This record gives sequence, structure tokens and C-alpha cells, in this order.
Amino acid sequence: MIPLHDDVPRVHPPVAVVVLIVINVLVFLYEVGLDPHSKVRLFHFFGVVPNRFLNPEWAAFAGYPEASVVPFFSYMFLHGGWLHLILNMWMLWIFGDNIEDVTGHGWFVLFYVLCGLVAVGVHILSDASSAVPVVGASGAVAGVMGAYMVLYPHGKVQVLVPVFFFPLFFRIPSVLFLGVWGASQFLSGVLTIANGAAQSVAVWAHVGGFVAGIALITVFRVRERCYYCYDPDFRDYDKPTERRS
Repeated sequence: MIPLHDDVPRVHPPVAVVVLIVINVLVFLYEVGLDPHSKVRLFHFFGVVPNRFLNPEWAAFAGYPEASVVPFFSYMFLHGGWLHLILNMWMLWIFGDNIEDVTGHGWFVLFYVLCGLVAVGVHILSDASSAVPVVGASGAVAGVMGAYMVLYPHGKVQVLVPVFFFPLFFRIPSVLFLGVWGASQFLSGVLTIANGAAQSVAVWAHVGGFVAGIALITVFRVRERCYYCYDPDFRDYDKPTERRS
């Protein structure tokens, strides 16, 4: 299923979301201009390599510079390809504006970064000996998706389901779309561990970010800005005036 848009109205311009998308795109365009060797060095130095931080002797032998906190932030702005970038930025665009409505611009950035930090922390714990750099905004974006599921379970997501050459369109509850996505990531992570296979996709980072978003949005939400959040008294989001009173 490919999400196309949601139906929860946006109140404020998504300034932070746009800025994050622009930064990600600019960084990726910089990546595109690098030769393959330089790109690998960029990913290893500014992505997060679990073994680099948990095994300093190995890191020194492998030629890594002295460990710093920079990769834990910079990894969120690196992407492995156009599809990786587009999928992450598209999900951020669809779900991020409504979260920014509730948190405000600056707090949204902090929320986003914290979700990304939790995501990479969970990834390190799940694959501690890995020498492969993890890059991408997926963990931070997963946090946005988790927060959206909490605040707008009543929203609807328009999705495209390609069946051979025939596109089918459906509107499904956001709690179903996001809940299935989160559950699928968790199941993939469990199966990866059970099979003892190497992680080709950092699914535990997705799980960590998703859970972080669910937990952190309760702290970052500003009730006065929660114009269309789910309210059990109304069971919908079309009465914002009553809810703000």
C-alpha cells in the first residue's frame, strides 16, 4: 500500500517539516556528487556503525576517527538512494504537518531528533557487532508516524494498491494503516533475530522510533494546539471549537 494523503486538516504552515525535507534533499544532492569511495567514507564517518562505538579497539584498527556524537545526528540526513529518500520524505510530508500543528515548529524538530536518537539506540542494541553504517531518516519519521497514530486514530489515509497494471484506491483508518506498518516492522525484527540473519534494513530502528513517537508525543503535545486530535467525547475531529473550550 502506498499512502497518498490523509484527511486531517492542517492549521499552521509546516515550516519545520519543509525545512527538514529541504535539508535532507540538499544533503542527498551532495551525496550524488561524490565518487563511490568518498560516499562510502561519508556513510562510515557520519552514519552510525554500531561496532565503531561499542568496540573502540576495532574502530581504531579500522581507521575510524575518534568517536563523537555527531554521527548520531548526521545519520538522519543521509540516504542510500533516491527511493530511500523519497519514501522517507513522503511519509514525513503526509504525517508530519499535523504533528507540527500540535507541538509547534521548534518543539517538532526536537521531537523528531529525539525519535531518531532512540531509533538508532535500539538499532545498536539489536545489532551491536555490525560494521555496516545505518543511515536515513526512517527512525525519526517512524516516530512521527507513531505520534500520528496516537493523536489521529480517527483520520483516514488514502492509499494506492497496485494490482498488476490496475491501480486501486482505498481510504482506510490511519490507526489501521500505521498499526499494521508498526506491527510488520516488529515482526520483521523478531524473525531476523530468530533466523540469526544480518539486518539488510534497520527494522529495529523503525520499531524504536515508532515506540518513541508514541511515548514522547504525550510530552510534546500542546493541548491548546491539539485542534483535531481524537476526543472520545466526540469520536471525530470535525468539532475543534468545542474541544478547545
